[in-house]
Amino acid sequence: MGNIIILSFAYLVGIILLLAFNELNYRRLSVKGEITRKFAHFTATLAVVPFPYIFPSHWYILVLALMFFAALFITQRNKQLGSIHDIERKTIGSYLLPLSIYVTFLISFLLENKFIYILPMLILAVCDPMAALLGTNITNYNGRIKIFGYQLKKTWLGSGAFLVTSFVISIIALYFHRAAFDLKTFWLALAVAVASTLAELVSWRGLDNLSIPLCAVLVLVLML
Repeated sequence: MGNIIILSFAYLVGIILLLAFNELNYRRLSVKGEITRKFAHFTATLAVVPFPYIFPSHWYILVLALMFFAALFITQRNKQLGSIHDIERKTIGSYLLPLSIYVTFLISFLLENKFIYILPMLILAVCDPMAALLGTNITNYNGRIKIFGYQLKKTWLGSGAFLVTSFVISIIALYFHRAAFDLKTFWLALAVAVASTLAELVSWRGLDNLSIPLCAVLVLVLML
């Protein structure tokens, strides 16, 4: 019990240091809010991947998520933490991230399968920022996706990068999880990648922070 509390405190300190480092880059180096926001998303989400091996109950994750949510709410209301909140587009993604982490952890906890949490978090940590950075910063040979004449806000390069990186991460993770590289590993990795990419493609205003891991969870529960 004591070790768990110490680890929880260590994670809180780590998040505070991350936000402070991000804010320093934002203010002193004039790094754009979109970049510092994606860096925080990447590092924070990647840091929570080992949660199933550290915390024995979902209640610890709930407390951490609520504290993180409260910190985001307070700083936005007080117009602080520009490294997270200073973006032009309207989004609730930062608020959905702690919810996403908790819900995904809860499902894996109830199903007693750590992998159901780990892979979706890896995809959310790596693929989402990758798609955003490539999709918005590279304009040559890149354009917005159209479906049935309706133009989405996502780009071909961004969604393509998401699909490829999520497939690579999935197939590597599944290989180590199943200790086998066979057709099931391949098709399961492809299914996770496609489902996650579609979730990212149709989501708006930061909803992909929740839809991406939940779609990956759904595929894993049905097919794993």
